[in-house]
Amino acid sequence: MSEHGAGEGIRLSEAEREVALAETRAVLDAAARPQTRSELSSLELALEQGVLDESHATSLERIVELGLQAGRIRAVYGPPGEQAALRLYRKLPRGAALAESAREVTDALASLRGRALESATLTAIGPGSFTLSLTTDEASLSVRLDRQGARLASVEV
Repeated sequence: MSEHGAGEGIRLSEAEREVALAETRAVLDAAARPQTRSELSSLELALEQGVLDESHATSLERIVELGLQAGRIRAVYGPPGEQAALRLYRKLPRGAALAESAREVTDALASLRGRALESATLTAIGPGSFTLSLTTDEASLSVRLDRQGARLASVEV
């Protein structure tokens, strides 16, 4: 079964749905604003059906990101729940974009395969932001690593 179908939205596995539904309900229980409660109730219904449209995916990714970053999902649901949440996150827009940026960097790094590495440096740019620089006799790559993902900062041949 595909995660995305033409006009079908994002399909969730049973494990992904269970974690997402429980986390959404926890946030809904704490929400005070009527607009937020309405948005979360709509998300809850979509999760019960197991398919998310774009607006529900955007709402859910905020919940999943926070739960993963804070360690709540692992603490409450254990490693299997965390793995389900990570699989789900990679289906959501920001998670899919992060996965794509990682693939692009991996492809660029593959160009260094078989070459002698002359230097490798990791520089802290700011909170949670780093630049990894790799140099061979023929090329130099810099990769930016931060909350937005991994991106090529520069390539010199």
